[in-house]
Amino acid sequence: MAEIIIVPDAAAAGGLVADEIARLIRTRPDAVLGLATGSTPLPVYEALPPRLAGVNVSRVRGFALDEYVGLDPAHPESYRSVITREVVEPLGLDPALVRTPSGSLDGIAHAGEEYEAAIAAAGGVDLQILGIGTDGHIGFNEPGSSFASRTRVKTLTRQTREDNARFFDTIDDVPMHCITQGLGTILAARHLVLLAFGAGKADAVAGAVEGPVTASLPGSAVQLHPHVTVVVDEAAASALRDADYYRYAWEHKPGWQGI
Repeated sequence: MAEIIIVPDAAAAGGLVADEIARLIRTRPDAVLGLATGSTPLPVYEALPPRLAGVNVSRVRGFALDEYVGLDPAHPESYRSVITREVVEPLGLDPALVRTPSGSLDGIAHAGEEYEAAIAAAGGVDLQILGIGTDGHIGFNEPGSSFASRTRVKTLTRQTREDNARFFDTIDDVPMHCITQGLGTILAARHLVLLAFGAGKADAVAGAVEGPVTASLPGSAVQLHPHVTVVVDEAAASALRDADYYRYAWEHKPGWQGI
């Protein structure tokens, strides 16, 4: 089962995960990070710079989970722009080593295959950061996505577009389509770290880690992975049936194991 870590707040979660990423980079200077966007991973990205002070990050590589189709990469809400603004520049990473799937309409039919090939050429993702949507999606894998799916174009649900409208002027400005790593792609990463904060994510978190494994709740795919760490605040943990056990296990975990 996944390791569930319940922390007081998002800042505590960010520090915990940032410690693990910093340890990974010190151990493997050419580490491959899987990068999520949106508000959920921000506490991790904000906590990383001081933990990487003095560390050579020039060889660190990164792959974003997804990108909007048809949105200019220079648009401030394209995931290329977001990753550059929130990860590449603050950490001093080499922009040439951090990729997002191409959402350009020119070549979109083959963009998924090309992204898969790039991840394989890098040796796969060492640590994949994930958020989870209120409908249980991870990446942009909406309910019904195959657990074997690879990077491909998907149509966003109305709920996801409404959730993401806060980043745009209106919901009509939110693209209808995206290109996203598939659940099969995500499950190929060596370590999955899923973050969730707030009561609005409580049902999705409980379904993902304690409910049945089902394509109707894509986040439940993490139950199939051998190394998953789920870090949630008290509000996001509020629907967990076995929360007391998760707290007990974390309190008694050997320190040398990390997360």
